[in-house]
Amino acid sequence: MVNSIAWLILLAFLILVEFVTLGLTTIWFAGGALVAFIVSLFYDNLLLEVILFLVVSLALLFFTRPIVKRYFNSTRVKTNYEAVIGMEALVTTRIDNINSTGLATVNGQEWTARSVDGSIIEEGTKVVIESISGVKLMVRKKEV
Repeated sequence: MVNSIAWLILLAFLILVEFVTLGLTTIWFAGGALVAFIVSLFYDNLLLEVILFLVVSLALLFFTRPIVKRYFNSTRVKTNYEAVIGMEALVTTRIDNINSTGLATVNGQEWTARSVDGSIIEEGTKVVIESISGVKLMVRKKEV
């Protein structure tokens, strides 16, 4: 009976923490605590309860968290940094990695740009943004 009360208190605490933080972290352990609580009502074996708590919690964490997180964050808006990757930009100043020159404009903003493969890209060329390194766009020439 003492174990049951302890699992119930832990369950309530974990749900409260999840409710306050909404971080999708403690809810998985609340599931484990629920299973341990139910088992403690029928069996008085603390070792079994702890093992079930750990197994169920970790199983929920590893197998269901990625799926839930994908749907939970589906409406998240990308930041400026993330939003430009994959977009097309226009080279406004010749890109030359060796001489550390190059500017490109994307969405009306001018960025320092460097070629991914080290090639020189002339002004007026359309490029695709592959990644961002520091504050520099890493670009490649757009295939026509």
